[in-house]
Amino acid sequence: MRSRRLEYAPRYFRRLEDIREHIAVDNPAAAIRIVERIRSAVTRLAASPALGRPGRVVGTRELVISGTPYIVPYRVKGDIVQIITILHGAQRWPDDLP
Repeated sequence: MRSRRLEYAPRYFRRLEDIREHIAVDNPAAAIRIVERIRSAVTRLAASPALGRPGRVVGTRELVISGTPYIVPYRVKGDIVQIITILHGAQRWPDDLP
């Protein structure tokens, strides 16, 4: 199976930093673990883009990050996996994702 190129939206990196900062207030070590868990899971999409479930927004898929409340919506377009953002599973889901 060929590896796909991961393309990250700027919003993904902003959310990753927001998550790190929020968790680090109470537990800096946990913040590092969560961010690394998210990054590691997302990296696996290059080899296995069908890893996530069908998304709630048409044309997307959702990678549930095991052991966290976070979900990473993404799109597969040919040889590119577009990483859109990171959402908390309990938040209101957007109607569309740019």
